Amino acid sequence: MKPLKVALLGCGVVGSQVIRLMHEQGDDLAARIGAPLELAGVAVRRMGRKRDVDVAPELLTTDAESLVTRDDVDIVIEVIGGIEPARSLIVSALTGGKSVVTANKALLAEDGATLHEAARTGGADLYFEASVAGAIPLLRPLRESLAGDHVKQVLGIVNGTTNYILDKMDSTGASFTDALEEAQTLGYAEADPTADIEGFDAAAKAAILAGLAFHSRVTAAEVHREGITEITATDVASAKAMGYVIKLLAICARSDDGRSIGVRVYPAMIPRTHPLAGVREAYNAVFVEAASAGQLMFYGKGAGGAPTASAVLGDLVAVARNRLAGTRAPAESTYADLPVHPMGETVTRCHVALDVADKPGVLARVADLFAKHDVSIQTVRQEGHGDDAQLVIVTHRATDAALSATMEELRDLDIVRAVASVMRVEGDL
Repeated sequence: MKPLKVALLGCGVVGSQVIRLMHEQGDDLAARIGAPLELAGVAVRRMGRKRDVDVAPELLTTDAESLVTRDDVDIVIEVIGGIEPARSLIVSALTGGKSVVTANKALLAEDGATLHEAARTGGADLYFEASVAGAIPLLRPLRESLAGDHVKQVLGIVNGTTNYILDKMDSTGASFTDALEEAQTLGYAEADPTADIEGFDAAAKAAILAGLAFHSRVTAAEVHREGITEITATDVASAKAMGYVIKLLAICARSDDGRSIGVRVYPAMIPRTHPLAGVREAYNAVFVEAASAGQLMFYGKGAGGAPTASAVLGDLVAVARNRLAGTRAPAESTYADLPVHPMGETVTRCHVALDVADKPGVLARVADLFAKHDVSIQTVRQEGHGDDAQLVIVTHRATDAALSATMEELRDLDIVRAVASVMRVEGDL
């Protein structure tokens, strides 16, 4: 059959692996699709740069717009990242009737609506499995396999860099700075790790997951985000002593009344008995809880050239099959249109460590303050004596606003020398 022509935007870590897999598995891909794939061109920023894969010089171009609008191109793969020019190029391709496979989580989380509208206008497919959790098949199960179910919650580790850092702090006692430096040396963290350690990367992924799980449009700006830069070796050791581990979690959940959703990213303590506690190094894992299916767990490599390229190739096969059959994938589903409720309305639990004066009545005054804000205490213990006296409290579930108000007033109590740490507690699936 006539080959399907593929335009590739980007030839970096992921793009070079996409080319390698297309070459090495060309016969198998053709058999699975029903027609061969042919690389029509590769858009790059600089022509003379050394690349990790051999590309015929005549395929390289710096004119990405001309490449995606060529009449003979059937499918466009975008792995350049960022907002622009990626958005304009994808919109041009989709409105021109070309199916698009992208790994661009930032763009999907910021302006996915524009991309989906362009796909609808052009009658083309938009696939983006590689945008969240690398090689792990996660988005298509949410979009298709669980389309007949009622998803209650999505909770997981979706950033390999932060998981590596926190894992090293837990397993070796390393400081945050030392663990970050090791992650950078091994290539898990960028020279500028801000997007990872401040939670921006995980927040974009959380927005995509929430949109698919709850049939609503969610942007990264609506996701409550906290990073891991304030986590200390003392915090990690304290959690470990209590039988907990600290993970940066992305959490997407329906409210109890089902009328809104909460979407947040923050470091939290989870019991070491929880399956997510055993996710080590730079791996990702996501729990999905649905009404009928129950609890499902997806685990695997969440980043890297080859794992991400695997997800890209899976989408490529799907859109190529659709193109040959003259069909399309399911369109964006936003019928529920659930609002994202403010973080203050989100119900959470907290672990609080207070440096306190070592004298009678301290516990009673602290407990009275928690009660004032309707925050009930699950467990409390006192550690140390004299200048080392500390109260360690774990609350029952309460709104984040109530917990925040409690913390503010605690800081003003004359018997509290310092709020040593405040850590949310999750994982009670």
